[in-house]
Amino acid sequence: MSVSLADYRAAVTAPGAAVPVLTSAVGRFPVAMFSFATLLYVQRESGSFAVAGAVSAGSLVGVALGSVLQGRLMDRRGPSGVLLTVAGLFALGAGGLVAAVETWTALPVVVAVALFTGLVMPAMPGASRALWERLVPAGPREAAYGYEAISLEVFFVLGPGVAALLASTPWPGTGTAVAVLATVVGTVGFALSGPVRGSEPLPSTGSTLWGAIASPGMRTIALAGLGFGLVVGAVEVGVPAVATGLGEPWLGGALLSAWSVTSVLVGVLYGIRPWPRALHLRMPVLVAGFGVLVLAMWLAGAADSLPLLVIAMLAAGGLITPQTTGHSLVIEVVAPRGAATEAFGWVVTAITVGAAVGQSLAGVVVEAAGASGAFLAGGAAGLLVGAVLWARRRTVEGTPSAA
Repeated sequence: MSVSLADYRAAVTAPGAAVPVLTSAVGRFPVAMFSFATLLYVQRESGSFAVAGAVSAGSLVGVALGSVLQGRLMDRRGPSGVLLTVAGLFALGAGGLVAAVETWTALPVVVAVALFTGLVMPAMPGASRALWERLVPAGPREAAYGYEAISLEVFFVLGPGVAALLASTPWPGTGTAVAVLATVVGTVGFALSGPVRGSEPLPSTGSTLWGAIASPGMRTIALAGLGFGLVVGAVEVGVPAVATGLGEPWLGGALLSAWSVTSVLVGVLYGIRPWPRALHLRMPVLVAGFGVLVLAMWLAGAADSLPLLVIAMLAAGGLITPQTTGHSLVIEVVAPRGAATEAFGWVVTAITVGAAVGQSLAGVVVEAAGASGAFLAGGAAGLLVGAVLWARRRTVEGTPSAA
């Protein structure tokens, strides 16, 4: 289905959408800010990037697990009560994390507290995405999912920058505190809004222990998320490594921000005329195309051509939002009835795990083969996952496509 700019406007101005859209934006803004602000906070207090990385990793593992667990609870009990509960627990966990850092508690304790805090960080992306099924009819829903993907990408651009700015204040924990405050305020406002309080759980067909992921189509879309995360994680390591090798460390952050901006702009235009139009074909083609363009970054880096590297990187960035929007659309069909929020949690988990593995793999490759080797690893992963998705495309066939 094609999406016009008017469709985006109609989605966010649908009856009853104003309060959830506003509070969701506040609650989701820290999604990329919290872990980065905490990493900077711990590094400033401990003087060690290794310690900071361990704490940040603990938080991300918690988020990966919490997205699925909270999603399953919201599907079964409704979102409002679950979100209010985890918002309170998140505030307590974050307070404990700050106390542990300030008192120089042993590292395993700090990591454990970070893990718990990530586990109860409100799964606002999944809750917000699921609400659109109730707010807008099936036709304009692609625009609503596009808005979710685009706005989340904007938050990933702005969040780390705000975190870095606040970390430079007299107290380096300011960024973490602001991220926690925004998360709690936005989550509580969202949970108390009329449409969310009125959301009743649907009868569930995902009654197995594995829940939504028991569906073959869900395993395919989770694999797509994993491949997406692998490529993104490799690029997020390779770009700063290249910039550092050039003696311009600031360039890495600038290029990654430009990458995300390109994703937003191209994502809007892509929605107007998507290709391939059938989603069961779109997923493998986009992941493989993502891998091809990242391989082009490797070739440009091997040739020591920064202009070509930037061009290939911006082109690759244009395929980010089309993939994340496609994930939401496929979930609408392949997720078991009554398990949409949990299903989106599995995609978030797959992307998080993929990014973590991609970063780790790229780090090893950079040490062994140079900075541009990260792009080779990421591009190859994209092509491999694209091929597997093509073989599994029938498991998601029947997803919405234009006439």
